[in-house]
Amino acid sequence: MQTKMVQDTMDSYQGYTEIRVEKREKILLITFDNPKKRNSINRNGYKELGRVLREVADDNEVTIVVFTGNGDYFTSGNDLTQSANSSSDIELYIKESNNIFKGMIRALIDCPKPTLSLVNGPCIGVGATLTALCDIAWCSSTAYFLTPFTKLGIVPEGCSSYLFALILGRSKASEMLLMSEKLTAEEAYHYNFVSKVFDLTELDTVVWPKIREFSELPPDSLRVSKSLMRLNERDVLYRTLDAENEELYKRFFSEEFANAVIAFATRKKRSKL
Repeated sequence: MQTKMVQDTMDSYQGYTEIRVEKREKILLITFDNPKKRNSINRNGYKELGRVLREVADDNEVTIVVFTGNGDYFTSGNDLTQSANSSSDIELYIKESNNIFKGMIRALIDCPKPTLSLVNGPCIGVGATLTALCDIAWCSSTAYFLTPFTKLGIVPEGCSSYLFALILGRSKASEMLLMSEKLTAEEAYHYNFVSKVFDLTELDTVVWPKIREFSELPPDSLRVSKSLMRLNERDVLYRTLDAENEELYKRFFSEEFANAVIAFATRKKRSKL
């Protein structure tokens, strides 16, 4: 009977192939699993993430939620190859995509379980903003963080316009969000963006044993303690998310963004020649 209950719960988490979700005892592991595209995420992936995060909130068998990536990358961010089916669909498509993304971020903000971003490699765009939203962030020595929003003609997302300055300080946050400067693993530790830098050879011997140790802590105590820590932050995050998404929607129709997408497609085409 217990086996069937676990299987039924696991089945409810199954979804799009680019997001792999599995239970490891009391840990829910969410893996960005699209290595052919450096684990980039499209609207289906955002929809799946939102669904999983809302479901895990009521899953009494899960104590902690962990994010990581398959292969060399954590995630390269938003999949710029996704598009509407026809020009007449563009406005509706962008509006729906924006709402899906907003719903995913809100589900992460609302998640009552402790969340841990286990950054195994380069972490770009939404990967970096998701990491900032997590309760705990660790990264490998090969990782780096990059938020090239202005290069793409858009604006910060995922509450990064608030959280990055809070975590990194205004100057470093401005380097990343305004100037698209890279944050190395060593800098991420120095500026408190992550609390641990590990070697990939330590994953099985050091990192995962510690995460399993965390998962055995009393779940109600963890939930209430997290709620208290986030008590004065949630409303600020909601307001930031609303403001960012409103500006993102506008920027998606801008000439700067259109040019950035064309440049991306051109670089991709040349790389295949």
